[in-house]
Amino acid sequence: MNRLILTVLFACSLVMGSLTLTGCNTFERRAQKKADVFATLSPETKARLENRAIQVGDSFDMVYIALGEPDEKRQTTTAKDQKVTWIYNHYWQEYQGEASGGFRRVAVRDKLTGTYSYYYEPVSRPVYTQRQQAYLRVVFSNGRVSVIEQAKP
Repeated sequence: MNRLILTVLFACSLVMGSLTLTGCNTFERRAQKKADVFATLSPETKARLENRAIQVGDSFDMVYIALGEPDEKRQTTTAKDQKVTWIYNHYWQEYQGEASGGFRRVAVRDKLTGTYSYYYEPVSRPVYTQRQQAYLRVVFSNGRVSVIEQAKP
C-alpha cells in the first residue's frame, strides 16, 4: 500500500513538473531570466514589452523579453558593419484535400435471416502540408534594433 502511495505521489510530481516547464516561454519567465536588464527599464517600457511591442533602439535583451527566442538568427557582414537579424515565423497546416487509403470490408447482418452481406467502401484521409512564413524580422546594428520588418496579416 505504501508503495502505491509513493508511486502516485511520484507520478503527480512528474506531472506538476512538466506543467511548470511548459510555460517557459511566457513574458514573466523571460523577464525573470533577464531580470538585471528588466529592473533598469522604466515602467512605460516594461508595459510596452509586456504588450509584445518593440521599437527601433531596443537591445537584444529587450526584444528577447518582449518576443522570446527567434525561430532563426542570421548574421550579415558588410564593409561597414555587422548586422544580426532575428526572424520570427508563423506555422500552420494547409489542407490539400483527400488521399485514397484503399478500401475496407464492411459486414451487414440481415435481421430477418441472420446472414451477412459484405461490401467494400473506399477509405480516404485528409492531407495537410506544413507551412511557415516569416511574419517579423528584427535587424540589429551595434546591438540595437535598427530595422523592424513586419508582414501584413
